[in-house]
Amino acid sequence: MKKGKSMVTIQIDGRKIKAEEGSTILEKADELNIHIPTLCHHANLSPFGACRLCTVEVKANGKWELAASCTTTAEEGLEIRTASDAVKESRKLAASLLYRKYPGTEAVRKMAESLGVEVYEEDEDDHDCILCGLCVRTCREIVGVNALTFEDRGLNREVDEPSITFEPKACIGCGSCVVACPTGHVKMEEEGDRRIIWNKVFKMVSCSDCGRYFAPEEQLDWISNKTGVPFAELTTCVSCR
Repeated sequence: MKKGKSMVTIQIDGRKIKAEEGSTILEKADELNIHIPTLCHHANLSPFGACRLCTVEVKANGKWELAASCTTTAEEGLEIRTASDAVKESRKLAASLLYRKYPGTEAVRKMAESLGVEVYEEDEDDHDCILCGLCVRTCREIVGVNALTFEDRGLNREVDEPSITFEPKACIGCGSCVVACPTGHVKMEEEGDRRIIWNKVFKMVSCSDCGRYFAPEEQLDWISNKTGVPFAELTTCVSCR
């Protein structure tokens, strides 16, 4: 029999609650309907801590310190503030820095404005990559094909600026990265029997019943190889099953 995770007592905004040891502060705040802003988090993906918008104050060793709630885990006796002046100022600064870098990106503009940053009208709506890493983690952790990699600066890395790199041979054209992207930077185009993602062209398969193109051939090949289900049995769209 598997033992359950041990429970610890923490305090969020003065409320004592029980939490699984190792669960994140962001998760527990969400359970309490305490809104914490973020642009790089998804409940089904590993935490990344890129946007710094989810900052909270945590009392550690008797001293209050700022920390990302998506990567800070519950420990016995931990105290957290989610709406202190220091927290609000930190979030506003993080949003302001994002806005300065991506002033025309709607998701960034909306977030900045909600956190008290003065936002100006823009002539165009941009769809910049804000390096949130959601597409990379979705590809790796949910799809499992590792077609995207987050290249960051660091020791022994010859990278001037962080970036997302694409491996065409690994991509199956599923479009999960398009759904995960919060800014619309990752695009998918479909025309007839073709789908284009990251400038790679995929041949679409038509449904054996209704004739509608519904999935890339490479995606169905991948599913067939992964599950052992014959390719021919995968050529029916969801609507016709």
